Amino acid sequence: MGIELLENGLSVIVSLTKILLELISVLCIIVGLGATFKLVIRQPYILRDLPFFKVRLCLGSWLALALEFQLGADILATTIAPTLESLAKLGAIAIIRTLLNYFLSKELETERELQERNIVR
Repeated sequence: MGIELLENGLSVIVSLTKILLELISVLCIIVGLGATFKLVIRQPYILRDLPFFKVRLCLGSWLALALEFQLGADILATTIAPTLESLAKLGAIAIIRTLLNYFLSKELETERELQERNIVR
């Protein structure tokens, strides 16, 4: 009975924390959209510049942060996943999100380096 109580308590804590991480992820995306929109409004000339470096860097940074929170939520979910199938699904999702985040981070890093070299304004 004591073990069941601990398991139920852990399940509740993990579920609430997972929801909180997912909420933070959504908020990151909303804030990122707002920051990107603000950037475009304040600097209308940016719409003429290719490849939209500042806009992509702004939004991409927020999306990368959101993916980190989503990955954290996925990791937490594996602590209470009851079946092998659930673990496999969560593992696949975690791999996909990790790859997305990796490639997004690489692209952002490349664009930052280009900006530092004054190749892209």
